Amino acid sequence: MSDPMRPRASLRTAVVWEVLKDALDRQVKATGRESLDVLDTGGGSGKFAVPVARLGHRVTVVDPSPNALFALERRAAEAGVADRVKGVQGDAHGLFDVAERGGYDVVLCHGVLEYVDDPAEGVRNAVAALRSEGVLSLLAAGLGGAVLARALAGHFKEARQALDDPNGRWGMGDPVPRRFTADQLTGLVEGAGLRVGAVHGVRVFADLVPGVLVDTEPGALEELLKLEEAAAELPAFHSVATQLHVLGETPGASEAIETDGSIEA
Repeated sequence: MSDPMRPRASLRTAVVWEVLKDALDRQVKATGRESLDVLDTGGGSGKFAVPVARLGHRVTVVDPSPNALFALERRAAEAGVADRVKGVQGDAHGLFDVAERGGYDVVLCHGVLEYVDDPAEGVRNAVAALRSEGVLSLLAAGLGGAVLARALAGHFKEARQALDDPNGRWGMGDPVPRRFTADQLTGLVEGAGLRVGAVHGVRVFADLVPGVLVDTEPGALEELLKLEEAAAELPAFHSVATQLHVLGETPGASEAIETDGSIEA
């Protein structure tokens, strides 16, 4: 089976996947266990859960949509990982009605904070699901990317509205209830007691480049992917990214990783 993160859809997922895969590898080394317990809150049809399971990890997906969970079951079966993927209906607010508190090595919280009533509570619940040596992967919509996109489309009033709105919305027709800056997301992670391990900008250029160019120009997709990956780590580009990815580590995970020598303190 081809790599699920390549090629066309990879413009939206490649950066997050590379960071997540590296974090999983570090957790395997730090814990000494080849198979980790992973919780994917709002994981939907398994865009990340199934590839994680293909690495040999056990994944529990919590999502409020029965249709998404049905698609998850089908996708996991097609990938041959049905025995390592479990889908349960629930949401971030009532997370511990369906998930184990303190029972996971890694928690994914992707595309959730935009829609919950209380983002801080959402992050606290995700953190409470982690073991003492745990890692949180947090992905949310970026304010700057929306402002830039509206401005480049000629919708200057909407761009200004998004810039001024406390939730980063450009108007009543905006389908995204809330957007964040990098500082807001790192503040939520640190406020929940985690150390920020890394911040990446996601889809810095991908949503701005004409699709026809990527599809028809030889080698354009691979070069754009390389550009996205290179820009993702640079703080200067975080403010214009469509999405922001924050990796948070428990104090126990930070100590274990530093002892293992996988990363520098």
